[in-house]
Amino acid sequence: RNCGCVRYENESRKAGKSSFAYAWVLDETGEERSRGITMDVAMTKFETPTKVVTLLDAPGHRDFIPHMITGAAQADVAVLVVDAARGEFESGFEAGGQTREHAMLVRSLGVKQLGVAVNKMDTVDWEKDRF
Repeated sequence: RNCGCVRYENESRKAGKSSFAYAWVLDETGEERSRGITMDVAMTKFETPTKVVTLLDAPGHRDFIPHMITGAAQADVAVLVVDAARGEFESGFEAGGQTREHAMLVRSLGVKQLGVAVNKMDTVDWEKDRF
């Protein structure tokens, strides 16, 4: 199934948010798109020959933690997306940091498998040490 990525690339570029093109696949409301953050849990599905996979995109912003918990409570596996940018990565793991809080929340909700995706590697010139 085509995700319509070209459409999202064009729409996000017109709105001055070209770096958010792929986030717009699941962030569908005007407010999410204008603010550049996921605010509610979005869902999509795809099938392989042996599995049905349901993707839940849960918000990471601290104002929407209840929505993140709703999404994570439904998960068997989670992918934690961390920001590679200097300062952002570090603050996410400090006491009270969102990255740290999300990891602890998904664990407390019974998610035993957690993958980590490092985002915004371009902001650190794709440094292997940063990864």
